Amino acid sequence: METKIVAIEGTDAPESIREKLTEAGNIIKRGGLVAFPTETVYGLGGDALNPESARKIYAAKGRPSDNPLIVHVSNMDDLRKIVKDIPPKAEELARMYWPGPLTMVFEKTDLVPHETTGGLDTVAVRMPLHALANLFIGFAGGFVAAPSANLSGRPSPTLAKHVIQDLDGRIDMIIDSRGADIGIESTIVDVTHKIPVILRPGNITQGMMARLIGDVDMDVTVFDGDSAQAPRAPGMKYRHYAPKGELVVVEGAPEKVAAYINKQAALHEAAGERTGVISTEEQLQKYKASSIKNAGSRVDTMIIAKQLYTFLREFDDENIAHIYSECFSNSFGDKGYGQAVMNRLLKAAGHKVIKV
Repeated sequence: METKIVAIEGTDAPESIREKLTEAGNIIKRGGLVAFPTETVYGLGGDALNPESARKIYAAKGRPSDNPLIVHVSNMDDLRKIVKDIPPKAEELARMYWPGPLTMVFEKTDLVPHETTGGLDTVAVRMPLHALANLFIGFAGGFVAAPSANLSGRPSPTLAKHVIQDLDGRIDMIIDSRGADIGIESTIVDVTHKIPVILRPGNITQGMMARLIGDVDMDVTVFDGDSAQAPRAPGMKYRHYAPKGELVVVEGAPEKVAAYINKQAALHEAAGERTGVISTEEQLQKYKASSIKNAGSRVDTMIIAKQLYTFLREFDDENIAHIYSECFSNSFGDKGYGQAVMNRLLKAAGHKVIKV
């Protein structure tokens, strides 16, 4: 298959943008696949109401078919067509955070095929903030199923070039526009329970939601690598976001973390194996390795999150065999953005954590 790359810039004439989005939308309506930018990461879009489109998404990504897809909509009227009920707490969350990087899980209507939901009777739905994404959804018919536009298990793409690396020749079109602003996937919260449950942390934090609607729980699978629970949303069961090299998270006092990582790096380098480190700005000068990435200040986890997937892909390009990362949240009880960073790091590392 030849993948068409279509560039859309903010300075393009409206007629040009409309023409390109019409072409992309028609691909979706015909059952094809289009990668497109959102404010979180690039998504791989297909018709959410077409079972064959879901099968194509799973095949293009090499994704297990029991891993649910997120349905993207651009307005509340369309949401009501695909969910049985919108609980009051979900209404409050939507008023505050939609459009935005929040996905909510509802009981689905029969309009949504089980192929899209991984066999579940619930459906995960998001209304993206990215202006181009919202336009594209409308041109595509209103209901776009879209996981991240990468091969299953690989770091999610924040730039069109990452999508091209993974999916060129596997899908019909890639829309090349500006990179994702947030850099990690949306928060997912299950609103079918009396107390909503976070299934994947993200930019909209547990604390933010709790201040708006009261108690919000965190699912056991978010930080537990041994859970055998079936996935109720993307990213819950399988290893995700992983680089080609072995990734280990090191937790402890900063000086002990640096000493441990340097010792391991020296051993790998002596054996001819390139080593990479993801460091906070405060620790940067302490490390010796083939590649050291400055994730920014420890107190700004949003900056760390935005760069995480880019770092992992850069390590691949640099042929790094062993990667060590500092732990960016020493307390999983923290209800802030550190939860999202650590969730992605732990998934990428296959939950390999060394405490020093």
